[in-house]
Amino acid sequence: MDLREFRVFLAIAEQGSVSGAARRLRVSQPAVSQTVAALEQQVGAELLIRTSTGVQLTEAGAVLAAEARAVLARYEQALLAVGRFAVTGDARLRIGVPLEFPPDLLPPALKALAEAFPQTRAEVRHLTSAAQLAALRDGDLELGLLRGRPRDGDLDATLVVEEQLGVLLAAENQDRPAAENQHRLAAENQDQDQTRLGVRLEKLAGLDWLAFARADSPQWFDEVTAVLRSHGLSPGPAAVPGRFLIAEVKFAAVSSGQAFAFAPRGWSQPLPPGVVWRPLLGTPLIRRTWAVWSSDSRRRDLATLIAHLEPADQ
Repeated sequence: MDLREFRVFLAIAEQGSVSGAARRLRVSQPAVSQTVAALEQQVGAELLIRTSTGVQLTEAGAVLAAEARAVLARYEQALLAVGRFAVTGDARLRIGVPLEFPPDLLPPALKALAEAFPQTRAEVRHLTSAAQLAALRDGDLELGLLRGRPRDGDLDATLVVEEQLGVLLAAENQDRPAAENQHRLAAENQDQDQTRLGVRLEKLAGLDWLAFARADSPQWFDEVTAVLRSHGLSPGPAAVPGRFLIAEVKFAAVSSGQAFAFAPRGWSQPLPPGVVWRPLLGTPLIRRTWAVWSSDSRRRDLATLIAHLEPADQ
């Protein structure tokens, strides 16, 4: 058993459901279920009872939850106890973040870092995944938050966020035929288990995907384009490197009624008139973000930050 498994199990116990734990941790439900299955195999006992309204802890599950809380509390206590010996003087902890990073992920972790290591100064920089990877290799970052797990043997990584992506489209009240067609496509694909106007990805054929440059995030770009092709869509012309898809760029592109852009549910940016967000039926795209750091790092302040990279309750 490891600390990650304990955190997942406690999230289930506190939320009362696998789906609630998945939303809280920003990972997929199958990933949460697999963690429970692995724990049950390790302890040799059933930990959860599935009901129509969620889950309940078995007697063994209640014991494990209590022990997990004690282990995590002891871990935090150990970090605090040795923390003052780990870093002397002022220390910088340089962190790279991508665009559209969940706004509720870093603040709690930075707060925990400040409480445990007040001498550490966190510096957050916006960089593409490729730029972060280069900075990690050069020693210019202590922590990167990348849209892909690097294959470097000298880097460690842990998954911190999984986001189900939807699409930004021109709104139905725009007086443009393309926008009306988009609304009709969405309405044709209602699904009682999804938001009322969900869209199937293949129905967006004929619209341009607002792409980012492959050089900025090669793994994620290849994953997106593979999904597009599997649904009969063409990725379109290559984007210019360094073209950042900030909110204003996405809004301007999709409001024309000729393009669509991907965005997560609950995007922090308010939508302007003329633009709507719709879920993708079947969840064909899940965007993953990995915390990445040098495998030879012995910094306890970095370990504390990574340990607290969990989003606030949804």
